[in-house]
Amino acid sequence: MDADFVVVGAGSGGAAVAFRLAEAGHSVIVVEYGGTDAGPFIQMPGALSYPMNMARYDWGLKTEPEPGLGGRVLPVPRGKVIGGSSSINGMVWVRGHARDFDHWAEAGAEGWSFADVLPYFKRAETWHGAEDAGEGAPGNGAWRGHAGPVHVTRGARENPLFDAFIAAGEQAGYGRTPDYNGARQEGFGAMEASIWRGRRWSVAKAYLRPALATGRARLVRGLVERVVLEGGRAVGVQLAGGRQVRARREVILAASSINTPKILMLSGIGPADHLAEHGIGVVADRPGVGANLQDHLEIYLQFASKKPITLFKYWNLMGKAWVGAQWLFLGRGPGTSNQFEACAFIRSRAGIDYPDIQYHFLPIAVRYDGKAVAEGHGFQVHVGPMRSKSRGAVRLRSADPADDPSIRFNYMSHPDDWDEFRTCIRLTREIMAQPAMAEYVAHEIQPGAAAQDEAALDAFIRAHVESAYHPCGTARMGRRDDPMAVVDPQGRVIGVEALRVADSSIFPRVTNGNLNAPTIMAGEKIADHILGRPPLPRSNLEPWVHPDWQGAQR
Repeated sequence: MDADFVVVGAGSGGAAVAFRLAEAGHSVIVVEYGGTDAGPFIQMPGALSYPMNMARYDWGLKTEPEPGLGGRVLPVPRGKVIGGSSSINGMVWVRGHARDFDHWAEAGAEGWSFADVLPYFKRAETWHGAEDAGEGAPGNGAWRGHAGPVHVTRGARENPLFDAFIAAGEQAGYGRTPDYNGARQEGFGAMEASIWRGRRWSVAKAYLRPALATGRARLVRGLVERVVLEGGRAVGVQLAGGRQVRARREVILAASSINTPKILMLSGIGPADHLAEHGIGVVADRPGVGANLQDHLEIYLQFASKKPITLFKYWNLMGKAWVGAQWLFLGRGPGTSNQFEACAFIRSRAGIDYPDIQYHFLPIAVRYDGKAVAEGHGFQVHVGPMRSKSRGAVRLRSADPADDPSIRFNYMSHPDDWDEFRTCIRLTREIMAQPAMAEYVAHEIQPGAAAQDEAALDAFIRAHVESAYHPCGTARMGRRDDPMAVVDPQGRVIGVEALRVADSSIFPRVTNGNLNAPTIMAGEKIADHILGRPPLPRSNLEPWVHPDWQGAQR
């Protein structure tokens, strides 16, 4: 079984690469361990808490006990299904701030500055937010894509809590952004999602199925055990059961920031001493493989509602059945939205040039595992810092490909993390105390009014902080002479021929916000590098930066 290219992983980066290669006339085999994305738990946006907690769709990975969190073990959901994590995520569409990508370029990822990547973000999307964002404003449309595979939409914000949250942010002195994925990220505004006509618009729909429809791409089910290397060149992959899939030109790994470094290490590409511990012969000593692991953490500040207007009214068997029936038979109702319809990006203090805190607003008090609070009607604000200095690692547990890797993020291991989370709580409480929220906030459920001093806040953070599920960085891009770089700026694995990486593993530093859009962008851009095409013309658009960022926090 062979093709011009073998792509490992049918998720955000891999599906984008596969489509662009097939579109260009090449034969492609996409290897995916997971199965079909059919079924309401994936397709209904309002059911988003279900697939990431189902063994059918999720790899079921967990961290090692995290020392900074009192030994807590946190889930690490990754999509085990066509579409990868885009089939189980929250569908939130965030490109990241322009300065994120300028930092990448400065750190050695030449050609990945904001001017370089904006054209690829635009190529990936069809944006449907024009009316809400004021598309008529001069130059606004130049920031967005209008003919790409991914449909990007905004919720109707029918629940008054969404606009109340945005208004509260303005009353607290923050600006309003008409489009955080456009010129101005900073401020409060409508959140965007990869949802189209009330259904999840994953990369399975946007890229994979169109690739298969060309007749030049094939989907092969199987667990990839290692990359097959001959004479220092990748020539295919070995699947469980002894099968091999051969690549005439290149192998592209896009198996997630957890499984991509695992496959690299099982193939003899990684830290030599670690590979030797497991009896794996070293093909390329790359100490950066599995290192530089990053994520976003967040906490939920929950509030009891004075009015019975939250989604709690559906939080029972009959209510959920009603939501499901409306979605299935009529294509409307709460099930058509991920319910993240309002958001904000703000700066935590003066002297920071672009936002370092993100907010998601949700009109129910509920955890990602689907457990609601006992108090009834309530709502919550997800908040967390964007650029933690803590770093972790993915390591092999054994040389057995069937074993899960060892994952330790070292969450909250840097002292700045604690200061940043305390600031998040303080600023959020101030926002929620504004007049726009007065008719809705009954009282604070958690942390609760009694949690005021540093010790109480730290105890709450340690016990309740959760992953936002944005792992990245474990095969980072950099200059070829950088000993900790794993891939060069074209995604080529350093020290091995004909092998690339095209997922969030390659990110030098985590971007502002959710990672689905940047991962798709990376797949789009790596595809052009594989094809030897000149990059898309650089953008000359300049992002908005607060005119007095050095002296003002808002």
